[in-house]
Amino acid sequence: MLLYIAVCLVGFVLLYFGAEWLVKGSSSLARSLGVTPIVIGLTVVAFGTSAPELVVSLISSIKGKSMIAVGNVVGSNICNIALVLGLSALFNPIKSDPSVIRRDIPIMLGISLYLLVLSINNTLGRIEGATLFAGIIAYTFFNYYLAKKENRDAGGGDMAAAITSELEEIGYIASRSKQVLLVVGGIVGVVGGAQMVVESAVFIMTELGVSVKFIGLTIVAFGTSLPELATSVVAAMRGEMDISIGNLVGSNVFNIMSVLGAASLVRPIPIPGGFFASGLWIDYLVMLFTSFLPWLLMRKTYTVDRKGGALLLVCYVGYLVYLIIKA
Repeated sequence: MLLYIAVCLVGFVLLYFGAEWLVKGSSSLARSLGVTPIVIGLTVVAFGTSAPELVVSLISSIKGKSMIAVGNVVGSNICNIALVLGLSALFNPIKSDPSVIRRDIPIMLGISLYLLVLSINNTLGRIEGATLFAGIIAYTFFNYYLAKKENRDAGGGDMAAAITSELEEIGYIASRSKQVLLVVGGIVGVVGGAQMVVESAVFIMTELGVSVKFIGLTIVAFGTSLPELATSVVAAMRGEMDISIGNLVGSNVFNIMSVLGAASLVRPIPIPGGFFASGLWIDYLVMLFTSFLPWLLMRKTYTVDRKGGALLLVCYVGYLVYLIIKA
């Protein structure tokens, strides 16, 4: 048992560093090839930071562990908002751009509702997966259009400036061989780490006698959200309030559309026991509620203050208690 817990922890470490190497190497490679910062930020970086969730869900789907595939995304989305944003705001109030309230959170809520509707028939099939994946392509082009428009209208709009700032933080590797090495190492790290996490999580679940859904919603979801958690909390502790709520919201949109879209395209994802009988509908409602809370907290001041951060954390702890009691 201890050996599998160690393997799971090593897998999470590989996922974390693999995602870091993949983003750094691929973004540097794209820049050296002359790709514009906006395109890199909206494609390479966005998909790279979702790589842990994507690969874990893909491997889980291929291995027939559908509840880990779905639970990973739903749990990760809850974790991103309730835990990551809540903990960050507890250290320092987080101010948001008004566009997050007007545009980004409503899009996240709409996509979350769409996923709920798709899941009612107890399966995410290839057609549903195709609509989700088509959605992420449309979402990426939509953001690209907005960034270009802001850049033209304001001589360097908020979104374009944020993307450029993010790329500067990631850093640039000039050596082409190091770029390729980081990309290859990142892919190996993410894939290898995901394999270790899924296999060890299933063994631990079997030994403890808890459901696959519980493992997916808690351990796996928390592990794949580690990059966002570490980055956001460190930034908040340093008082660097350039942490973007929009990034967390965008990550949730990517998780649903690209991760579940790709996983169900590769292999249809059944929901064992059914959407309602399995209790998964409750987890979906929690995801919707935690997605709505930031809008409620920010609708007037565009800020999540410490009280709001505490409320988000209480919601996350309450959800974990519910899962543990149910398990």
